Amino acid sequence: MRIRKKKWAAPELSVCDFFVKNPEEHRGDWKHAFKKEQPLYLEIGCGKGGFAGQFALKNPDKNLIAVDIKIDMLGVGRRTIVKLYEESGKTQDDIDNLLLVNYNVEQLDRIISPEDRIETLFINFCNPWPRERHKKRRLTYPRKLEMYKSFLAPEAEIRFKTDDDGLFDESVEYFKESGYEITYLTRDLHNSGFEGNLMTEHEKMFSDEGINIKFLIAKVKR
Repeated sequence: MRIRKKKWAAPELSVCDFFVKNPEEHRGDWKHAFKKEQPLYLEIGCGKGGFAGQFALKNPDKNLIAVDIKIDMLGVGRRTIVKLYEESGKTQDDIDNLLLVNYNVEQLDRIISPEDRIETLFINFCNPWPRERHKKRRLTYPRKLEMYKSFLAPEAEIRFKTDDDGLFDESVEYFKESGYEITYLTRDLHNSGFEGNLMTEHEKMFSDEGINIKFLIAKVKR
């Protein structure tokens, strides 16, 4: 997703208590980057922060690392998360189970290691990269699915949502080819009866346009 330059993003993040300035330093020891030692969850391509903020609010017993490559997007995400907390009667000081990280997912294994044991990996509305020569950039491409295996806990899940039919159908095959078992799949999430869904900004926009949301849960075959 393209976003206009936000001159205020980097300065605001530089003084944000839940923004991680040097994520490489926490590789293998993310549990101690948080105020409380709790199960670790990871969202890649966290965008405007709507999912991350909701997840942190609803799951105070879980720690979430939210990663995006764009500093401007993370700046918007910080504001979104703060607003969500304020609307729920909390303050910025209450944001203790969520960390924002500016990093390239292509190199995610440089900041997350097997010792970190991620319980669930969330991939929400990533770039579909429809052109054949660009498909290897997809966050669900087999090479990346193999990388995720290196830090997923033994019973961990990957939860993947998209509006894009082509990306979803090909990703189903990617997961199967990469040794994952798909334990849940729907091509119409909002009418599936699935409980506990947290709606992202993109999800609401696409749903309002009448586009079905595709969703799956996958586990590594051990």
